[in-house]
Amino acid sequence: MPVGTRNSVIAGGGCHHIAVAARDWEASIALYVDVLGMTKVTEFQAGGPGGRTVLILDMGDGSHMELFEPLDDTPVPGSDAPNDPVLHFALATTDARSSTEHVRRAGYKITVEPRDVDLAGLKATISFFEGPSGEIIEFFEVQD
Repeated sequence: MPVGTRNSVIAGGGCHHIAVAARDWEASIALYVDVLGMTKVTEFQAGGPGGRTVLILDMGDGSHMELFEPLDDTPVPGSDAPNDPVLHFALATTDARSSTEHVRRAGYKITVEPRDVDLAGLKATISFFEGPSGEIIEFFEVQD
């Protein structure tokens, strides 16, 4: 597929972000910001004040890395934990609601219905669905 080809099914399609459950918060920030040069877009507490810190970083081309602060039971690096640190990936769209209906009609399970969110000033419409291998996929529509 040629570079720059547009998605003709999902309006505004592309990658918005990849969400990673950091196992070592400081080391993750050091890698993605200091070593790889990503820049902070926003930081917020998931679920409101006192919640888990989430940091959204611009990868450099408008796509993003979303880092979730470790929880008390988050496995440490190098452990034999079976969970994968990738929580979900988000597809960019200019119409999250119609994109959600499209995958619903195709038979996929919607796990979070479309809703408007304000992530510390980053306003978006989001929804989530489950892929055929159990992967969690988010539609992410940035609001102006």
